Amino acid sequence: MTSDIDTLIFQALFGDEETKKQKRKKIRDISLEKGIVSTSIHHLYQAFGTGKIFGFTVPAINIRALTYDTAAIIFELMLKHNIGAVVFEIARSEIEYTDQRPDEYTTSILAGAIKAGYTGPVFLQGDHYQFSKNKFSIDADAEVNRIKELTKESIEAGFYNIDIDASTLVDLEKSTLPEQQKTNSRITAEMTRFIRSIQPDTIQVSIGGEIGHIGGKNSTANDFIAFMDEYKKEIAENGISKVSVQTGTSHGGIPTTDGKIEDVKLDFSVLESVSEIARDRYGMGGAVQHGASTLPNELFGKFVEHKTLEIHLATGFQNIVYENMPILLREEIYVWLKDNLKAEWETDWTEEQFLYKTRKKAFGPFKKQLFTLSLQDKQPIADALSQQLEFLFEKLNTFNTRELTDQFI
Repeated sequence: MTSDIDTLIFQALFGDEETKKQKRKKIRDISLEKGIVSTSIHHLYQAFGTGKIFGFTVPAINIRALTYDTAAIIFELMLKHNIGAVVFEIARSEIEYTDQRPDEYTTSILAGAIKAGYTGPVFLQGDHYQFSKNKFSIDADAEVNRIKELTKESIEAGFYNIDIDASTLVDLEKSTLPEQQKTNSRITAEMTRFIRSIQPDTIQVSIGGEIGHIGGKNSTANDFIAFMDEYKKEIAENGISKVSVQTGTSHGGIPTTDGKIEDVKLDFSVLESVSEIARDRYGMGGAVQHGASTLPNELFGKFVEHKTLEIHLATGFQNIVYENMPILLREEIYVWLKDNLKAEWETDWTEEQFLYKTRKKAFGPFKKQLFTLSLQDKQPIADALSQQLEFLFEKLNTFNTRELTDQFI
């Protein structure tokens, strides 16, 4: 049996344009009536920065598929375990290939909260609003304006947490660290000023920066200091509340020829040293770990030990969806990938590697088919997602943090 909110979210996602507009507004109205409020995590992260809060790591989850269903599972776990802060995020690239613009993503998350019976703050985040190095080199102003337009669209949709990723503009060929980080610092500062100029009067948007491109050279504490000292020349206060670093991971993990994921040697010392400097010297919340969801489960407790502020989790949940969806649907998707994404098949990839690397791009074209799976077909996916999410929330020490979170939000 479907509920009223099931019907509403279906219409909000798949109706004609006027129906989408009406139903999305209806979902937002119901959310406000029930005390479900999109807000910024900035003040909570300031509390980490001043030592008023410590001892847990905030999970930030990119939901690429079954967004409404997955959000409902997360909110149910938050209620079950009295969890205060989980960030719901989507990256610039994911917005395109999952076919989820910010307004749609917000609607799906809020509908999930309604479905679960949750009340309280909801943290929506634009993740990896990343600058293209190539496009920036051709026309810097045009690339900056593209990111500004997406940021404005996101804030208007209720994303009050924005991660600016200008780490792609770091120039490792420069001889000094300040010179290497200078463009990154300057563009992050420009985006900070822009966000502050358009944020709602009652909201201090949480802004994140990034010093090391994920999948590239590992970051160091000195990289961070160089970045921040340049950044602080332009932004004296109300600046970024966190910084993403490279510790040895890559987005989605690195698939071997049989489609399994290579083991990764993670440098936890980067997270700890940057977090300590961020808090002691700059009053920030700390360091952020990207590309964490495909790591071995035994590593997750170490993020809290090493004072990590936030970790980003995406591909691991995507993998759960693929591993537990109906076989016929998965086979149909794989045929579609081989027919439509041939150009992305690199010459040294096996078929398993190609499918693993590209299957995220099927979520947009197959969004409606996934949404309309029967409850029976969705149940194995939901059970596996719930089990892994509950495990991660426990390892990140988020249980019983709601009252602590509510003191600062």
